Amino acid sequence: MRKGAINRDDVLKAVAECDELGRERFLSEYGYKPANGYLLVHEDRTYDSKAIAGVAHKFGQGRALRSDELIGGRSHAARWLARLGFVIRSSRSPDWTRDEIILACDLAMANAWKRLEFDDPRVIELSALLQTMPIHPVELRSELFRNPNGVARKTVDITSRHPGYQGKPTNGNALDVEVMNDFLARPAEMAEVAQRIRHGLASGDFQDLIPGADDEDDYGAPEGRLLLRRHRSRERNKALRKKKIDAVLRQGRQLACEACGFDFERVYGDRGSGYIECHHVVPLHEAGEGRTKLNDLALICANCHRMIHRRAPWPTPGELRASIEQKYADDRRAAEAVARPRRAADEQTPNL
Repeated sequence: MRKGAINRDDVLKAVAECDELGRERFLSEYGYKPANGYLLVHEDRTYDSKAIAGVAHKFGQGRALRSDELIGGRSHAARWLARLGFVIRSSRSPDWTRDEIILACDLAMANAWKRLEFDDPRVIELSALLQTMPIHPVELRSELFRNPNGVARKTVDITSRHPGYQGKPTNGNALDVEVMNDFLARPAEMAEVAQRIRHGLASGDFQDLIPGADDEDDYGAPEGRLLLRRHRSRERNKALRKKKIDAVLRQGRQLACEACGFDFERVYGDRGSGYIECHHVVPLHEAGEGRTKLNDLALICANCHRMIHRRAPWPTPGELRASIEQKYADDRRAAEAVARPRRAADEQTPNL
């Protein structure tokens, strides 16, 4: 039997059989359990993706796959069904992202770090706002995605980890604590971050921000992923980058990294001529969405660009340069400390 060798008609026949038998009998007859990962959505009804995919094999290959012969997730059933054009949705909501937790923390802080109930108007409003956030694909959103109950529960997870909480903390996760600590250390700054995220979601400014491959790297975003994407989109503005480079060349300066001094043309010759990356020095939550000035931009190499964005707080190119120079100075001192006893020993050794 060829696993996954099913067509759309096979799947529709399995769906029809499930409708005829009913879900419980269908699952029992073929030895499947209810889906705990992905659901197939067809004509506004949901079906257990693993069972449907397994039974579909009966119509094209003579027998249904047993439950232990396939996986219900993206590697088997869900992937096969999606490939045939069916809509697949997660049966559980995706993990909360930093952006979402920032908004929940902001609400908890406004409530004096006390839990909120699901019917609180502020919870209902935040629930509706989170559902507009363009981070999670539609197919990963369950019917309960960020509903008021889930939002209220997240405020419990956050507030139960507050230093002043007297009871037993809920499970939550490490990111809840990390973001809450950011709010405790920098309340005004984090409140401004939350306001910028809210504004971007309410105005639709984030809807055109397509997730990129670098969203999966180890960059640390003090502002959350959405504001970081907006920040990067400004840095990638080709017109602004060209204006900044032209301004530097008119001043008779080299296109060298403002942090480490790396010069692409000096190292790579013609291939590196005129190339350097552009970094927007002021974080978006501080600069807002106003007009970008050339003085707001810095020309830096790819390595320094990554080091600046790697984790919060972001250093300026000047601060990164100072840390590089300090590292060189420390290395020289360490090398000198090692070499000094050797020189002394050499001086004490008699010439033969």
